Amino acid sequence: MPKQMTVAVLGAGGTMGLPMARNIARAGLRVRAWNRSPEKMRPLADDGVHLANDARAAVEGADVVITMLADADAVLAVMGDAIDAMREGAVWLQTSTIGEGGIEACAELAEGHGIRLVDAPVLGTKAPAEQGELVVLGSGPEGLRDGLAPIFDAIAQRTMWVGETGAGTRLKVVVNSWIVTVVEGGAETIALAEGMGVAPTLLFEALEGGALDLPYLQMKGEAIAARDFDPSFSLRLAAKDAALVQESAGRRDLGLPALDAIRRRLEEGVPEHGDEDMSATFLTSAPRAVR
Repeated sequence: MPKQMTVAVLGAGGTMGLPMARNIARAGLRVRAWNRSPEKMRPLADDGVHLANDARAAVEGADVVITMLADADAVLAVMGDAIDAMREGAVWLQTSTIGEGGIEACAELAEGHGIRLVDAPVLGTKAPAEQGELVVLGSGPEGLRDGLAPIFDAIAQRTMWVGETGAGTRLKVVVNSWIVTVVEGGAETIALAEGMGVAPTLLFEALEGGALDLPYLQMKGEAIAARDFDPSFSLRLAAKDAALVQESAGRRDLGLPALDAIRRRLEEGVPEHGDEDMSATFLTSAPRAVR
């Protein structure tokens, strides 16, 4: 990898993609950005980021191409059109959450074009992305790890390298199963508390400092109690991630009825609350709750 890499970020106007591109540019790397809705990435120009008119123009000559898009279909559609414009020896750094089928399709696409693929989904939402405090779950050819360190250092507080391409995605699916379990369980518990006339603050106080206390539960629970559903991670994307959990379970003939119920409940809230925070799943359990 060259000392000063040129990095293309595809999906640079999203909740995650924009701050990632900004932090990479502020770390001193040359950054090219593309987003399907160009107006969303315009703030990056203030950090010297080149705003490309299309994905092919963004990736031409880049040393590393980062995809941070909503789902596997979006990643494959964008890269299917742009990958043959990548230079020989370039690396595709796939950071979106796309599940096992998605990363397998990406690997096939990359191999067919002689492009090296690193599977590196990230843990974290809007605030950690803005602060450069994501956790990278990297996997792929070991020889690429050190060369990508400037990017990882710019976007993350910690990088795990967990094995061959696909291992990062498998770990992300497992972690996401826990995230949706905590959020849905917390939302239903708060719905029960309010329905019984128990203040959610008493729930948090009862759990505080004990083995059942979770900072994430406290954070999401306080947002639910305040009816603050400003999205740090949307309910629509949480439902997508829950479906990826079920995809992986189905591949292994695992019966995970609780996670299947969580997926269905998250999906139920999407038509009305999909663009709100994932904690808005509470409103499906308590539709008459005062907002």
